Amino acid sequence: MTTPAITPELKALLRRVKLGKTLDTLPERLTLAKQHKLEHTEFLELLLADEVDRRNRQATTLRAKAAKLDPAMTLEAWDPDTTVTYDQALWAELTSLRFVGDARGVFVLGPVGVGKTHLAHALGHIACRRGHKVHAERADRLFKRLKAARLDHTYDTELRRLITVDVLIIDDFALQTHDATQTTDFYEIAVERHLKSATVITSNRTPDEWLAALADPLLAQSAIDRLQSTSWELIVEGESYRRRQKPTLNPPAGTANMAHR
Repeated sequence: MTTPAITPELKALLRRVKLGKTLDTLPERLTLAKQHKLEHTEFLELLLADEVDRRNRQATTLRAKAAKLDPAMTLEAWDPDTTVTYDQALWAELTSLRFVGDARGVFVLGPVGVGKTHLAHALGHIACRRGHKVHAERADRLFKRLKAARLDHTYDTELRRLITVDVLIIDDFALQTHDATQTTDFYEIAVERHLKSATVITSNRTPDEWLAALADPLLAQSAIDRLQSTSWELIVEGESYRRRQKPTLNPPAGTANMAHR
């Protein structure tokens, strides 16, 4: 059974209507249509479904890149080592992304190296797949960027973007102390996003300890209270996975036996 020829005229027409990428799967689809004697409408539906799927995947990739999500930190790549423990039922609830629709927050808390950032970015990738606008950034870089934005008069634009994004991921919050300007920025973000959009925060410290890392106690308490009252808390415990990345020297074959002679 020969596959129908794809003429140069057909290729040109597909590119003219911005369907040139369908040429990647068109030969296989033509063969399938002939083998199964598909109606014209069935074949067209199959071909267009391929294109819709391709565009959805491309849009997801672009959203994840714009969000600054780590491409390796997806749900599929998460390997819950036996040394890491957390509430599995809560994690299942968070991956449903209902917290985004409810404009709730998520705190991912735990010691260094247990995968907090990976879990937060995994939620970001899921959100991108569902068409949400996401932004992920480490806390120190975010606040430094906002401080620099004051100098080039782009502060209002940058702050508005952080306030209006569907899912904001702030990584390593309160890892170091934040000055008065940074505390004010944190307050503005927390207050403006309260019950409007979802905020995900990872931290080595508990919310009770965040107060000491912020310069203005009153603003800090007001912001933390808003966030804490509307956020899930996922506690991740265990040993740092980075210890498993430590290089080890594997002795050459036969060395171990020679040592016992």
